[in-house]
Amino acid sequence: MARHWQQAARAMTVAVAVLVTLACGGSNPSAPVEIGGRAVNVHVPDSYDPARPAPLVLGLHGYTSSPRELEMYLRLTAESDRHGFIYAYPDGSTDHRGRRYWNATDACCAFSDPEPDDSRYLSELISSIQNSYRIDPSRVYLIGHSNGGFMSFRMACDHADQITAIVSLNGATWNDAARCRPSEPVSVLAIHSSNDEIVTFSGGAIDGTAYPSAASTVAQWVGHNRCAETGRDEPALDLVTDLPAAETSIRTYVQGCADGSSVQAWTINGGVHVPQLGPAFAPAVTDFLLSQTKPAR
Repeated sequence: MARHWQQAARAMTVAVAVLVTLACGGSNPSAPVEIGGRAVNVHVPDSYDPARPAPLVLGLHGYTSSPRELEMYLRLTAESDRHGFIYAYPDGSTDHRGRRYWNATDACCAFSDPEPDDSRYLSELISSIQNSYRIDPSRVYLIGHSNGGFMSFRMACDHADQITAIVSLNGATWNDAARCRPSEPVSVLAIHSSNDEIVTFSGGAIDGTAYPSAASTVAQWVGHNRCAETGRDEPALDLVTDLPAAETSIRTYVQGCADGSSVQAWTINGGVHVPQLGPAFAPAVTDFLLSQTKPAR
């Protein structure tokens, strides 16, 4: 299994190299600062006004990846500038070989002892950023790829009171649904490639520990948010550059969902673990996140 994750890391490196080659202008990644003993990149848009609460988006990298690679892949800094949200993308934990990871679920990806409490760290990181900037507590979001997707689901399970919505690209939640007991609804956008060779669409196991299928992951969150089990299909999107147009099918669950939450399942038909994301991806996922707001308490 470690070999498969190394293949994913190489694929991410190639994808980032392609993006760097093709990029024309755009915002540079922010210089990291240290928060809670780890490096965190915090991008504050020029439009930020302390008199007005701003949304917060946290980006979580994959196993063996880095915050910089994540930003070069997802390209959310430009969306931060366009929409005015504060964008933070932190370092995960580091193992004895210097590889970054998140201790998300039992399947992924703390492969050596000791197992760090990354859930607590990210919760405290959110609080720290809220203490430094005026953040709208009803608009705090996470997005992650691969292991970062697993970690986004973990945060929604553990800290639903802090998290408004998450986006997972080729990640999964707990296989044992009983281990996820969110205190309130969290909107979820679960994106998964049908041909993902690392975190397989139909579910599987990492070093013998199971993770659920894309469909089961979505079904769990439909249940957590108390949505009706029947979703509706939406027009397909063209999000990936090396597949035929409108390759991403969409199913949305909004009927009956508690507190105005929603669940969406996007399937990148023919996509792999590190799909070549096109220019429509970042605006599409940003639009989903910013459309979600927690009700006033």
